[in-house]
Amino acid sequence: MSEQKKPADEYVVIRHRPGYRLRRFLILLAFSIAAAVGGYATGLAQGGFRFSSVEDSRDRLDQELDELKGKYRNATQQLTNLERGRAIDQQALNQARRSIVTLETRIASLNADLTFYKNIMAPSETSKGLQVDRLSLQADRQNEGFNFKLVLTQVGNNKNYISGVVAVNVIGMRNDEKEVIALRDLSGDIDDLGIKFRFRYFQDVEGTLTVPEDFEPREIQVVAKSEGRKLTQAERTFDWKDLTEN
Repeated sequence: MSEQKKPADEYVVIRHRPGYRLRRFLILLAFSIAAAVGGYATGLAQGGFRFSSVEDSRDRLDQELDELKGKYRNATQQLTNLERGRAIDQQALNQARRSIVTLETRIASLNADLTFYKNIMAPSETSKGLQVDRLSLQADRQNEGFNFKLVLTQVGNNKNYISGVVAVNVIGMRNDEKEVIALRDLSGDIDDLGIKFRFRYFQDVEGTLTVPEDFEPREIQVVAKSEGRKLTQAERTFDWKDLTEN
């Protein structure tokens, strides 16, 4: 069996014609222009182009544009009204919240005062006589110190005045050592170690105090002693952190 010979590779010879594609493109372009001119001439021969449809479209587009402009103006106005209304509502809501907070604070203050007076006029058996009722501290940013208010009360028998002295000491740390500083040494409003008092129901002791920079206060100790035939003593210690956080 004889082997079949593979056909030899065939080559096609194409003549190279420089500029052929360019000339073909120019010819097609010329035919296109000629066809357009011919159509335009035919249109003129038939009475000219009808531009009525273009004008109608333009008028219709102008009308739609005007309608869209009107809708846009309305939508913009509605958005402005809504934003104004929302701002007013938010302002009213914020004002209402502030009023509620103010009222709640006032109610709490009135309840505290009511409890205060009730305890004075109708005390329990275990809370009669001279009492260290409360002590408050409020930061004074202008003077870089604290405003303090100490309240002493006489609970139960309020027919007679009670008098005596109260000593206030601030206990803390300085240079890793415990130190006790009298209120007189921290406040320009207090002149004596023992602050004198005389009252029937209650008495406030108020002023400002400044803590040294190298002193770390921990507690405030209050000791009140009455004078007269019935000597009584009331003592209470307040945590500095609790006083300054409230």
